Amino acid sequence: MPYNIPAGIYLLLFLFGFLAGFIDSIAGGGGLISLPALLFAGLPPQLALGTNKLQSSFGSFTASLNYIKNKKAELKQAVPGILFVFIGAGTGTSLVQVIESALLQKLIPFLLLLVLLYIVFSPDISDHDAAPRMKRGIFYGVFGLLIGFYDGFFGPGTGNFWVVMFIALLGYNLVKATAYTKIMNFTSNITALVFFALGGNVCYRTGFIMAAGQLIGARLGSNMVIRRGKSIVRPLFIIIVTIIIINLFYKSFL
Repeated sequence: MPYNIPAGIYLLLFLFGFLAGFIDSIAGGGGLISLPALLFAGLPPQLALGTNKLQSSFGSFTASLNYIKNKKAELKQAVPGILFVFIGAGTGTSLVQVIESALLQKLIPFLLLLVLLYIVFSPDISDHDAAPRMKRGIFYGVFGLLIGFYDGFFGPGTGNFWVVMFIALLGYNLVKATAYTKIMNFTSNITALVFFALGGNVCYRTGFIMAAGQLIGARLGSNMVIRRGKSIVRPLFIIIVTIIIINLFYKSFL
């Protein structure tokens, strides 16, 4: 869908894409940067959501590929999650284009606050895996549908929810949880992109300009996680989730 944006804004969008890709590949929350940037550029909400999925697909794909190549995640183990996330995200994206999401916007800050408290007060999150509390197939069936639906329908905090669920229920260490989160994120991003594109809600030129920044930022961010592990992920995760919570509370209740 064509949309006119002043030429000088494109450089800013590239830079915001880079920052979003860098942060998202480490701790999630890149949408907190990229989506407001698209709205600032003048895109209507649904067009901004669709275009955001285009540019974020490049970042999540780059980070996923980097984690897989460096053996932080195995694609074969993620296949059940990919299938269920596809179903959930497709359903959520279809609904968000025809109904309002105001109630969900008010609920999410409280859910993210629980995520933050879990990370802060869980000293057992380490560089080593723990015993799983749920079978992987059941886990992906439940949370692939739920979180996939949420990412297609609304989005902020999706990666944060995945990280906590991987740690709490499958016993993954923080770096491994981050790696598998990016695979799930890419799945829901590309699925949502297809449905937004079918609805005519993607501005391709803007999306590809931000995607160029996403590619660079995601590569640098995922490399940092691979090299430094939990020492970089945990503090950034806490900081970014806190910012997301404050931002969502402000938009929903103030």
